[in-house]
Amino acid sequence: MNSYPSPIRVAVAGATGYAGQELVSLLARHPNVRLEAAMSSSADSAARPLPRLARIWDGTVEPLNTQRLASGAMDLVFLAVPENAAAELAPPLVDAGVRVIDLSGAFRIRDQAARARWYPATKTLPSGAAYGLTEHYRDDVRRATLVANPGCYPTGALLAVLPLAKAGHLDLSGGVIVDAKSGISGAGRAPSDRTHFSENHGSVAAYGVLGHRHVAEMEQEIGGMVTFVPHLVPLDRGILETIYARLRPGVDNAAISRILEEAYRQSPFVRLTGPDLPEIKHVAHTNFCDIGWRISPDGRQLVMVACIDNLVKGAAGQAIQNFNVAFGFPEATGLS
Repeated sequence: MNSYPSPIRVAVAGATGYAGQELVSLLARHPNVRLEAAMSSSADSAARPLPRLARIWDGTVEPLNTQRLASGAMDLVFLAVPENAAAELAPPLVDAGVRVIDLSGAFRIRDQAARARWYPATKTLPSGAAYGLTEHYRDDVRRATLVANPGCYPTGALLAVLPLAKAGHLDLSGGVIVDAKSGISGAGRAPSDRTHFSENHGSVAAYGVLGHRHVAEMEQEIGGMVTFVPHLVPLDRGILETIYARLRPGVDNAAISRILEEAYRQSPFVRLTGPDLPEIKHVAHTNFCDIGWRISPDGRQLVMVACIDNLVKGAAGQAIQNFNVAFGFPEATGLS
């Protein structure tokens, strides 16, 4: 527990995007939160309501006001803005004593060279920054002044693979393959040719092959090479990831089950399905990550399937989990 009063005073910057609106919707109904402000990503935007949130939160989205965010009126600020904006906004907020949960990728990568390649606007990590994969870094999140919320693709893949990698059960010499399918909302709210309805309806397309920035995040946590191929599928939300890895000799299904069950026994949002492989419809509009797996007859090949909702567990919901951990509330508060 900590010395903060309840309710906690929070603000959301970037409230008009898909993840930002999801955040406002969750925070407006959180019993330990007072939502002081929801702001756009720009100081030049006009104030406007969010029709989706009518009778959930009837406030107005304000233009971005960095001085107000850092004025002492907020205990914590959620940043749902692009990474370049987050790299600029977060450090002065932390310096002003405001805790930050950032949903962009700006502060996820610890290695300076990798960060310079993928997130060049982030020159340094603020003191007290933590990687916010809640189920694995609760103690870090609890102490952090800035929490870097994981990316949507890394969230599902890491929740599946990380316990096995930490236990030494995977042969990482050949790397891990992550084949992922995501709904269109994962590309953000700004329209483009790739996200146009007529381009996506009835089609599936790979993108970012051998050049997606989430690879660095996954490799950082797994400690081995990752081959990652994401695809856009004609759904509004949801991610399904099929993960291929080699097992070390002697690792059987019982060992895998034991490690995963031990890792997630105290985790309310990870559901282990064993050989019954999960589907996107099982997790849509929830904060669950469902994980299933099967092993080849020779016992060497492991195939895992992980499913999440990219806007909830992959963004806003996980941010609320981290908020709950940071302020000493039960982890599922406002999410179940």
